Amino acid sequence: MSSNDATPVREDSSASASLDPLASITAERDQLAADKAELHDRFLRGQAEFQNLRKRVERERSELFEYASMEAVKELLPILDNFERAVSIDCSDEEYAKGMKLIYQNFYDTLKKLGLEPITSLDQPFDPHFHHAIEMVETEDKPDHTIIGEFQRGYNFKGRLLRPAMVKVAVQQAAK
Repeated sequence: MSSNDATPVREDSSASASLDPLASITAERDQLAADKAELHDRFLRGQAEFQNLRKRVERERSELFEYASMEAVKELLPILDNFERAVSIDCSDEEYAKGMKLIYQNFYDTLKKLGLEPITSLDQPFDPHFHHAIEMVETEDKPDHTIIGEFQRGYNFKGRLLRPAMVKVAVQQAAK
């Protein structure tokens, strides 16, 4: 019986020995597949981070150019104001006045192409986000907090406030 007991033990040990390399190869294959999946995931995350970085840098660059344009246009606004004043004054030389109007219009159109947008103020309700009240006038002719005069035109640049309009605002007369 000892010999019978020994034989089956040998068969079991040889069967388990033949299963160990298969199990080892299967475990190694599973580990390699997991490593591959992890590396692929890291690669995809790296690509996504790179794309996000590229988009952020492009957006920041665009904002920088827009800000630089905004500052340049802001510096040109006093010149535009002076042209408006010069064009509004009567001049005895019609050709000179016509030339000034043409230069003003060309300058104004160029600034509009860059993104300058005038703020409409007269007869509009006062909005502290777009208007700077310089004078408050008691009147019954206009509704309360209506703009009745404009000292200096306000402008937006590509949807952002560049300069608020300096205005005169109507207020209702106090009851006597």
